[in-house]
Amino acid sequence: MSLSFRRMNAADLDAVLAIEYAVYDFPWSRGNFDDSLKSGYSCWVAEQDGRLAGYCVIMLVVDEAHLLNISISKPLQGRGLGRELLQFVQSASRGHGANTLFLEVRESNTAARRLYDSAGFNEMALRRNYYPAAGGREHAVLMGLSL
Repeated sequence: MSLSFRRMNAADLDAVLAIEYAVYDFPWSRGNFDDSLKSGYSCWVAEQDGRLAGYCVIMLVVDEAHLLNISISKPLQGRGLGRELLQFVQSASRGHGANTLFLEVRESNTAARRLYDSAGFNEMALRRNYYPAAGGREHAVLMGLSL
């Protein structure tokens, strides 16, 4: 059950948003995705058997890549597809000339942090009160990976 990858386009946004709203308590808006596409960010969808299974948004700046969003459809989680998508992110970032890949992850998101740890990411800093949360704000862990 391998994924195939292609560039995201505006026609994908309904399916992307359906996943986004199902997996996040504080999801990106259509405008966030639309702005990412218009800004020329590296936006990709992952498909499995012709159906959208996930997506990622990468901002590239000189020799650095910043993973802004990565998601796998909730029913498909826990099957190694997130790891496969993350490997694609690393490859795409290298292909754009990035030497380092950065991301922020919610401090409470232990599953994602385990994935990033196992992929070789290192914790670099804590961004205090970075994310909106039910009780106010939540810290983000800044992580980095040398490509």
